[in-house]
Amino acid sequence: MSAPQGPTFRELVVQALSSVEHGYDLLAPKFDHTAYRTPAAVLDSVTGALRGLGPFERGLDVCCGTGAGMGALRQVCRERITGVDFSAGMLAVARARTPEVPGAPHPDWVRADARALPFGPVFDLAVSFGAFGHFLPRERPALFAQVHSVLQPGGRFAFPIVAPARPGSRPYWSLLAFDTAMRVRNALWWPRFVMYYRTFRLAEVREELIRTGFEVELRALEELGRRADGSPRCRLVVATRPV
Repeated sequence: MSAPQGPTFRELVVQALSSVEHGYDLLAPKFDHTAYRTPAAVLDSVTGALRGLGPFERGLDVCCGTGAGMGALRQVCRERITGVDFSAGMLAVARARTPEVPGAPHPDWVRADARALPFGPVFDLAVSFGAFGHFLPRERPALFAQVHSVLQPGGRFAFPIVAPARPGSRPYWSLLAFDTAMRVRNALWWPRFVMYYRTFRLAEVREELIRTGFEVELRALEELGRRADGSPRCRLVVATRPV
């Protein structure tokens, strides 16, 4: 689950028995050495796709963590980039590991809950990477409404979504076991740690975005390959707030 510099098994257990916020505060110094960090190949592919949609002026990384997605925003935005997360520990690491780049937008960091974003409609791009498993399905409409509210007319909300594991495959059983373990943990232990990998389904998410008021298109991230049936391994969801 992690590189040698990453957290120990004991540290992961302590994190998992904490709240989501405190757990990520504890994990933050070693987070970039875990499998939870968005892979560079995904970041690069999304960045390339966003270049074709931009340029953009102001970008927001929703649930930015240690700032991996801010690198993508920095390459496609010209004026301002902002990372928002509710973990003070993750934001501290993001600040320390995101240096100033001459000629590139200055990164701002804001501690806030994504379900109550403290911004007006000032962004023309919002992205998010790997965070949606921390929101229960019933919370997603409110989350999407928040993102919709901080985008200017014509603004875009973009995020990658990986194709589901083939039923019966090793990844399928691994994800099922992980989600089952988390549900048992949350039934027996408080505070809850919401982290479910199998609840973010493309068809449902697309309908929720449309009901929120977005226009939705899907783009195959070809650099990440295709499955045996010819379908993309990963798609970029592009939800646009109509003008």
